[in-house]
Amino acid sequence: MKKVILGISGSIAAYKSAFLTRLLVKKGVEVQVLMTESAEAFITPLTLSTLSKHPVLSEVRSESGWNNHVELGLWADALLIAPATANTLAKLANGLCDNILSAVYLSARCPVFVAPAMDVDMWHHPATRANIERLQSFGVQIIPVGHGELASGLVGDGRMAEPEDIVAWLDAFFNREKPLRGKKALVTAGPTFEPLDPVRFIGNHSTGKMGIAIAETLAEQGAEVTLVLGPTTSQPVHPDLHVVQVTSAQEMYEACAPVFPHADITVLAAAVADYRPVVFSEVKIKKQADDMRIELAKTVDIAAALGRDKRPGQLLIGFALETNNEENNALTKLEKKNLDFIVLNSLRDAGAGFGHDTNKITILRRDGSKTAFDLKSKKAVARDIVAEIVEAANRKALAGVIAK
Repeated sequence: MKKVILGISGSIAAYKSAFLTRLLVKKGVEVQVLMTESAEAFITPLTLSTLSKHPVLSEVRSESGWNNHVELGLWADALLIAPATANTLAKLANGLCDNILSAVYLSARCPVFVAPAMDVDMWHHPATRANIERLQSFGVQIIPVGHGELASGLVGDGRMAEPEDIVAWLDAFFNREKPLRGKKALVTAGPTFEPLDPVRFIGNHSTGKMGIAIAETLAEQGAEVTLVLGPTTSQPVHPDLHVVQVTSAQEMYEACAPVFPHADITVLAAAVADYRPVVFSEVKIKKQADDMRIELAKTVDIAAALGRDKRPGQLLIGFALETNNEENNALTKLEKKNLDFIVLNSLRDAGAGFGHDTNKITILRRDGSKTAFDLKSKKAVARDIVAEIVEAANRKALAGVIAK
């Protein structure tokens, strides 16, 4: 049985939520209704609690106790906000959290669907359009508005989708064929730390956010994903990932080596240290002379090692973070490491690289073609990369059929 949170905000379209709740319950869905204070002016909680067979929640704290928004966000298979007013869209897009609906939205790990409802000029206002685009960049599914007579008497866009259409949208999402179902994927993410003594190490500023977003997106598309994650405070939230925590480059390689032969897709998004100290001191090195010299040795080249062992049909994707001569350096790495395509980003692009929630990439392919993307959230960038992976996997499969 699917579990759906139905969030209702203050619009005249809230009357449709009773029909929507009834349709979901008839399909065997367990529905938990959340209402904003303004929504209660349009439809009573008693109506919705009767239809859903659950008490309606409208406050984080009520007379009956604490309504845990975190637990609600973890409980649901989907969060559906219908109707979603212009005000609610603005709150969600900007992370404002002043009611139970916005609190649950910020805590939700499940897919989020929004069915907007407002007058035509509000719907077409640049602020609303910007909020819609921002929510889409977060992965929120926007259910298209309808066209027709509105509560104001005007005719135009802005009607909330009909309950039957909303249920059909949810059905299509949950029943759709996931293009990577049955595929095994290996993803590396985060930095590696190469220890000098018990206190110090050689490392970099990678947060692992990009690799984690790719791993989660691959899992959303049906892949069975192993994520080898370096030392970082960023952690995945997708429940189906198999996560292996490592620290050094050698540990990362040793975690990847037994998984790689069985992987259909491997994405090397980790920022692996190129060198490690030759000597590790068991005790903290004390400051003595005015200068200090550390002898370094190369770490294992994970991409090159896996590239040498790559079998026909496997996809191997790498990353190149560059500061100069970007494309030439990336193309050299693409060839030397036997990659299928490489994702290039430059520290010279504002908002790209380490420490940001955004990224700006160019995909370079073995046939010499390339695709440049605008600055986007890392989740949106991950969707672009996984879309490229799906296309590349289809091409490999077709090539295998032709070869036979």
